[in-house]
Amino acid sequence: MRRLLALRQEQKLTTRHVRLMAQSLEVTERTVWRWLAAAERDESAAAEPGARAQTRDRFTVTPEVRRLLALWKGNVAAVHRELTVRAARQSPPAAPPPSLPTLHRAIQRDLMPGERAGLAGGERAARKHDVFLARPRPWRNKVWETDHVQAPVLVEVNGKPRRPWITWFTDCATNAITGVAVTPGDPSRESVLAALRSAVLREEPYGPFGGVPEKVRVDRGKDFLSRTVTAAFDLLDVTVEDLPAYTPHLKGTVEGLNRAVESMFLAALPGYARQPRPGKRASRPKDEVLLGFEDFTARLLDWTRWWNTEHRPAPLRGKTPLEAWQDDPTPLRDVPAADLWTFTLEDAGTRTLTTRGIRFRRRDYVGPWMTGQATEEQLRAVRRARSARARRLKKDLEASQRERYAAVNQPEAPQRLGALTTAQAEAELAQTADCDLAQLAMPDVIPHAAPPADWRTPASLAALTTPGPPVRYPYGRDGASAPDGPGGRAAPPTTDEDGDTS
Repeated sequence: MRRLLALRQEQKLTTRHVRLMAQSLEVTERTVWRWLAAAERDESAAAEPGARAQTRDRFTVTPEVRRLLALWKGNVAAVHRELTVRAARQSPPAAPPPSLPTLHRAIQRDLMPGERAGLAGGERAARKHDVFLARPRPWRNKVWETDHVQAPVLVEVNGKPRRPWITWFTDCATNAITGVAVTPGDPSRESVLAALRSAVLREEPYGPFGGVPEKVRVDRGKDFLSRTVTAAFDLLDVTVEDLPAYTPHLKGTVEGLNRAVESMFLAALPGYARQPRPGKRASRPKDEVLLGFEDFTARLLDWTRWWNTEHRPAPLRGKTPLEAWQDDPTPLRDVPAADLWTFTLEDAGTRTLTTRGIRFRRRDYVGPWMTGQATEEQLRAVRRARSARARRLKKDLEASQRERYAAVNQPEAPQRLGALTTAQAEAELAQTADCDLAQLAMPDVIPHAAPPADWRTPASLAALTTPGPPVRYPYGRDGASAPDGPGGRAAPPTTDEDGDTS
């Protein structure tokens, strides 16, 4: 605008200059001529063309208005009513509050969209208006991200409908799913270790994706930060990046995969039951046949292969994850399968063999190899401990309301953790039969003593007893000292003339 004023003063201003200015500012030519006239009257208007003149009495948003907006969740009408009531209660009466349109204009002018959304819906609503920086795309196995996600699909597990959990690892450079594990019940560190093994191994049926990554991002999940999983990452020389809480945007690759698997795969399965809003129940056909756990796992693994080999995510610019993986020349760091299984097994530490066996997590474990390393007294103590352990275990199992299942990487029937196999049950029963005190007892070696003579004993039972010394009855039943009182009761004591009691 200052340039246009200079051209007018030099009498060189043309319509072409005004037209170019209007096109650059995306306004009409008439607006530019009006701004130019205002700048000739007041040179300060040339700094901000089109800006309204500032007035001293213009209403602005105060801290009180901001607090009321947060209190009423962004409801401007409720804030205006509150300001009106407060102004009426003041003594002496204060200046009237601004009108509702003025309050709307002030809020729109003085508060940014992110501030208005934050005052109405909190930090998460304000975050939607923020600018998020994108990380540069690294090379393969530079960074992995991992997460648990509960599938919104009801699957039949041992005759009961359940929502299984999916645990997977994804490569941030190629968007490839490197490893996955499915758990019928709640996931645990065992689910993380199973998914980690399938992610690192590159042999069939897990390849060609895999190897050892340099870094893994997690979101403060207790399963991912457990001592067992942390020890496995340390043995593999993998850096674990623990992200702050409530920051899903910091691991956007796996969060995008969680959203994609629902909309692209899970929504089309029978038993799909998206979590409804609070207070409402999910509706689905009553006669709908649910998938079995094995069938669900097979379909999920097929979709995972489709994602890795056929799907073309937008960040890869027309490539599939497999093509992006193969085009990356970064060398891979492999671990032998035998060593990997050792690294990803939970270390129970050193245990001491006692008369009760081996103590682990408030339970005693006994094996056949322990035979011969204990005395008879220790064996009897072991039997007593085993009986007590069986009673305690039965009580614990009856009180338990949550069943745990093992995570799987291949389609197979759900396996309940802690279940006994047939061989283990037969071995335990065989050991119990050899150590059962009831079977070792011989009650017929020493016959019972004969009952008292005045008892009415059947002849069949009297023949099984042995004669013994006469039984001494307590006072009041012995015939030698029986009382003379009537009815078998003791006679009261008497006193003679000399005062002696008899």
